[in-house]
Amino acid sequence: MPDPFLIGETITCGYGDTTILHGCTISVEKGEIAVIVGPNGAGKSTAMKAVFGLLTLRGGSVRLGGRDISTLTPPDRVAAGMGFVPQTNNVFPSLTVRENLEMGAYLRPHDIEARIEQLAGLFPILQERSRQPAGELSGGQRQQVAVARAMMTQPKVLMLDEPTAGVSPILVQELFARIQEIAAAGIAVLIVEQNARQALSLADKGFVLVQGKNRFTGTGQDLLNDPDVRQSFLGG
Repeated sequence: MPDPFLIGETITCGYGDTTILHGCTISVEKGEIAVIVGPNGAGKSTAMKAVFGLLTLRGGSVRLGGRDISTLTPPDRVAAGMGFVPQTNNVFPSLTVRENLEMGAYLRPHDIEARIEQLAGLFPILQERSRQPAGELSGGQRQQVAVARAMMTQPKVLMLDEPTAGVSPILVQELFARIQEIAAAGIAVLIVEQNARQALSLADKGFVLVQGKNRFTGTGQDLLNDPDVRQSFLGG
């Protein structure tokens, strides 16, 4: 059976002498939204960082399109087709919105105008506030700029670490709708999210991590309907 488009398989890693992930597996296909949920300290963001190459693996592997990329640096993974939006410090606050997008195009400097125009169709804020420093935007607006900047690299996989943190409820709905449009265009989307119920409601696939291990894996709807998942992680 062929690999999923992106898979971090039986990943073991951590920080210093502490191991956080213990044989954890995460995967996503093109055009699919996969979400990683679980309690605080479960290793969700660690899994995302491991897949993107910000942590050295102690076991397991990461493959993209069938290619083992376990030893590639994060910049090389971006060149290979991965886009990553961290939870914090995900925009250049002193640069304008436009300049942030231009920074995102450093690997693919051609057709910048066309890409910005296309992304402004998803996120109108890109044109409305193009000359405004990103640091002056609201949390939700900054998150839109961060996602758009990652999209400027024309990724095959978009990875989002807690994209709704600090975002107002109205903008959360809008942001999730835009993420669904991105996936509908054939891009694989991998999300770490604290809002488990809302994330699973839009997910094609979900991974519930507990203490760095896979506890439950299934479609978003199956996990929402699972009584054990509901009781333990969704408030009943």
